[in-house]
Amino acid sequence: MTNAYFPPSGDWDAVQPGAAGMSAAALDAAVDFAQAHDSTWPYSLFLEDGRYIGTAYVGDKPPHDQPIGIVRPRGGPAGVVVRGGRIVARWGDIARADTTYSAAKSYIGLMAGIACDDGLIRSLDDRVADYALDDGFASAHNRAVSWRHLLQQTSEWQGSVWGKPDSVDHNRQAGSHAADNSDKGTLRELEPPGTRWEYNDVRVNRLALCLTQLFRRSLHDVLRERVMDPIGASSGWEWRGYDNARLCLDGRSVETVSGGGHWGGGLFISALDHARVGLLLQRGGQWEGRQLISRRYLDELARPSAANPQYGFMWWLNTGGQLFPSAPADGVFALGGGQHIVWSAPSLDLVVVMRWVDKPHCDALLGRIAAACG
Repeated sequence: MTNAYFPPSGDWDAVQPGAAGMSAAALDAAVDFAQAHDSTWPYSLFLEDGRYIGTAYVGDKPPHDQPIGIVRPRGGPAGVVVRGGRIVARWGDIARADTTYSAAKSYIGLMAGIACDDGLIRSLDDRVADYALDDGFASAHNRAVSWRHLLQQTSEWQGSVWGKPDSVDHNRQAGSHAADNSDKGTLRELEPPGTRWEYNDVRVNRLALCLTQLFRRSLHDVLRERVMDPIGASSGWEWRGYDNARLCLDGRSVETVSGGGHWGGGLFISALDHARVGLLLQRGGQWEGRQLISRRYLDELARPSAANPQYGFMWWLNTGGQLFPSAPADGVFALGGGQHIVWSAPSLDLVVVMRWVDKPHCDALLGRIAAACG
């Protein structure tokens, strides 16, 4: 890695596709395909009947169908393809700090890695209750929840966070990415932690809250200091919580970020900054000689969970090619509604960021980019 290229702050080398071993014609066709398949989500992010797309998309019912955090209009299709650390293709406004929905969850996964590296989390299999953060893990059921369970979305944690009960996302994508949401919000009997995978934003926000308590500061500040500044990211990104998501820590009011834009807030970031994070993962957490996140943790992050082999620690996996059949089986994905994809593909030496792509066409776009590698 001594000769590896790392883009400096405020700049990023670009090369012709042929110089990176890619087909220029195939990449051009992929870019045209991306621009021709804009997301169907409204640019205002509000439907004609006034409903917010973040809650309408997953079928939230009153009183949980209104945003409680900031919502900003979206941009258009945008993306960047990086090979060998250098840009080989781009489209749209890749410098725009846009909302990114559940791709923010993957950044929570990285924050947990820093907490592990710092010794704030002694073992991923420790019970969260043993850290005495608050009374949220005091019940007999919640006492069995570990950090690993929270990171793998198998915790079955029960309670409310910022006014949202865990039951609001019961039966959401239960078991796999492809599961339907017809029973979402239907109260069900909880199972032992670690046995059931469920895409539950309340529990993700519970993890963000726990990490904020460990660090004694906002995850926005931790991300900026420990990751974004060292990798040369822009100053235009921000990570926000809900209007009521604040803690008093050591006499200070601290905002607790959300794991996406389900109820507003979340991570507002450019495609270029996303790509730097994807490159950091592809380089094993190392950036210009500094180990920002340990390789040991990143190996754990990319390990398939037993309850859902397509999921690691808040990052999606393409185990067996089940998530995206047209892409290689290795690598990790940050995914957000709308659709947003950050793809780090080691076998192809690729980092790809795709924003506002119509969901049914995401796999085909990934396949076109992968095929351009020859």
